[in-house]
Amino acid sequence: MALLVLAIVTAAVISKEAYFVHGDIGTASFYNPPYIPTKCDGNREEQFPPGNLFVAVSEGLWDNAAACGRRYRLRCLSGPKRPCKHRTIDVKVVDFCPTPCPSTIMLSRDAFAAIAHQHGRKINIEYIQI
Repeated sequence: MALLVLAIVTAAVISKEAYFVHGDIGTASFYNPPYIPTKCDGNREEQFPPGNLFVAVSEGLWDNAAACGRRYRLRCLSGPKRPCKHRTIDVKVVDFCPTPCPSTIMLSRDAFAAIAHQHGRKINIEYIQI
């Protein structure tokens, strides 16, 4: 009986600490202004969503510009010095990150600050198209 209780308590602790991954795994960094012109909508200011939660994507997600306007839900999983804020954000693709892109997704400075502390420039993320 004591072994069963120990197993239940252990499972509860592990499940509270574990992250369940539902999307793809990649890396993210941030980039600084100026953000225009972009590969999607050039110099149009209205392309940027409220809160400046937007991204540039690398070749693997770019899909020959079909990525323009796509929305992704993402969250920080890990990085140096425990940078993650435990929340998700929704971002819009507005640009292409040319090769060699340092990450899967390059976030605007505001988008990066929404999910991670500024301890490092590169974090591990989970992302899913919405």
